[in-house]
Amino acid sequence: MRGLDPSVDVADDGPAECPYCGSTETEREHPKGPSLCRSMHFCHGCEQPFERFE
Repeated sequence: MRGLDPSVDVADDGPAECPYCGSTETEREHPKGPSLCRSMHFCHGCEQPFERFE
């Protein structure tokens, strides 16, 4: 039986602020980015993906 991957379980800090337009209408696309200290987000305001340091 397979369970959830515990390496992708992170605390939710609320919406991230978009570095391009400043909007907080963002969504976390993936809890882990290219490295363990970054996560991937998407801004619904300017429709740009961005990374956030955790």
